[in-house]
Amino acid sequence: MFTGIIETTGFIHKIILSGTNRTFCVKSPISQELKVDQSVSHNGVCLTVEAINDGMHQLTAIEETLAKTNLGDWQEGDTVNIERCLQMNGRLDGHIVQGHVDTTGTCTVAIEKNGSWEYSFEIDKKFASLIIEKGSISLNGISLTIFNVKEDGFTVAIIPYTYTHTNMQFLKAGDKVNIEFDMIGKYVNRMESLKK
Repeated sequence: MFTGIIETTGFIHKIILSGTNRTFCVKSPISQELKVDQSVSHNGVCLTVEAINDGMHQLTAIEETLAKTNLGDWQEGDTVNIERCLQMNGRLDGHIVQGHVDTTGTCTVAIEKNGSWEYSFEIDKKFASLIIEKGSISLNGISLTIFNVKEDGFTVAIIPYTYTHTNMQFLKAGDKVNIEFDMIGKYVNRMESLKK
């Protein structure tokens, strides 16, 4: 369980291909503090730490994960958002994030707004019922507030702190992001669909 408040960023030092799997060696300021078998969010995807060596930690994404996220697009040198799991005695500063990506979206607009930034995203229309004006969403693991909701997309605004402390600063039109919709909204949507 995560909050969508990014703890740090890391970069992909090395990618190892093994069958349909991809193993990522990630270098970050907290790599040495992690533990093998720990669940850590990387761009909003909950992945298990497999090894820790030389200031790096290692993770593997299987075919299912690669198909449903943007991890298949990762290249050596890319920056990723990292968040360790929520401590039950801590504050929930963002919203409840599971690290289970629902889909990817495509950035259509990335503009600077005199000290802040706005990003618009296009999604499959089948997810329209899961986005609401001023609702929460996780993009690449970042807890954000939605506005300008459309049938096939939405916009988010980014403050300077989030911009400089996450990989949003590198996002441009055409890039894919991992999306996890609000868990409570998904349950409500499911219950309503069963009534029909």
